[in-house]
Amino acid sequence: FQASAFDHSATAPHCSGRRALAIEYGFRKVRSRGTMRLMKKTALLSALPFLLAAAPAPETPALAPSEIVAAAPASDWVAIAPSDLMVMDLATDAKGKPRRVVIQLIPAPFSQGWVGNIRKLVAARWYDGVSVNRVQDNYVVQWGDASEKKPLPEGLAVVPESLYVAERERGEIGLDANGYAQELPSKPFLRSEIMEGDTLASGISSGWPLARTGSDDLMWPVHCYGMVGVGRGLSPDTGSGAELYTVIGHAPRHLDRNIALVGRVIEGIEHLSSLPRGTGALGFYESAGERVPIASVRMGHEAAGLPAYQYLSTESASFAQYADARANRRDPFFIKPAGGADICNIPVPVRRVK
Repeated sequence: FQASAFDHSATAPHCSGRRALAIEYGFRKVRSRGTMRLMKKTALLSALPFLLAAAPAPETPALAPSEIVAAAPASDWVAIAPSDLMVMDLATDAKGKPRRVVIQLIPAPFSQGWVGNIRKLVAARWYDGVSVNRVQDNYVVQWGDASEKKPLPEGLAVVPESLYVAERERGEIGLDANGYAQELPSKPFLRSEIMEGDTLASGISSGWPLARTGSDDLMWPVHCYGMVGVGRGLSPDTGSGAELYTVIGHAPRHLDRNIALVGRVIEGIEHLSSLPRGTGALGFYESAGERVPIASVRMGHEAAGLPAYQYLSTESASFAQYADARANRRDPFFIKPAGGADICNIPVPVRRVK
């Protein structure tokens, strides 16, 4: 206890020691040291409830984003259907270890023409034996047929450029014009900005990073780390899905609405992001020996040994708490919350199901 908690000077301004204590408790005279000790003890005990009430409660340390995710209840997780997973097995590494990359294909209404083509290419085993041909630092890893002569299966769709975007359903996604991590009437949007004289809102809905403008009802997926897109030539070519790439650097948002995004890597990105950089133009490998062979590509329900996966529902209370913690780190390491986060810095958590 601190002495200031027992300051009796207001009631006995001219007394000190035993005399002050005696006057405070209505005694004229202190007869013994034992009595004095008893009185002091009584004073401490009588003041204890007030001291405990006045003492500030210890602060509970703020949770880190990973701790929030770990504590999320089972009801806040959404299963990913194996039929929506594309499993790419690269050739084993120099030490003979397997290298598996798991890609979740994007759901409707986005890029379904290209997604349909990819499913046909997988069913035809077309990707088996092609290779990773391009690794550009802080940008993309790209794979496909390096010779560009491998015949494509019949029935692939030619998808128009207009389908780089999709129509937004009324009331599905709101527009946040007020900043970051705001809870909207329907779904949370995390950021707004001005682009080409229009308000561009970006946020996360149904598990995917999306953007939209304020002037129309169109929306589109955005190029965050690990997103998978379709390689193409010059417009009006939109690509078939035979050439694919994934982002391994700072989000190249200038590609949004200029190329089709068809999914995201949910596991094994390290097998692509750690590959040697290509020394040719745009990061292409200059010799066949540099390319990384792709042993096989299968849909999830066909891939041997594939675990089940779930993502944290972006409409859940746990995700709202997680997004806020990503935007405003309050856990012990951090000094000052940032006050916001870029959409690509709030990746949707994905986990294996035990």
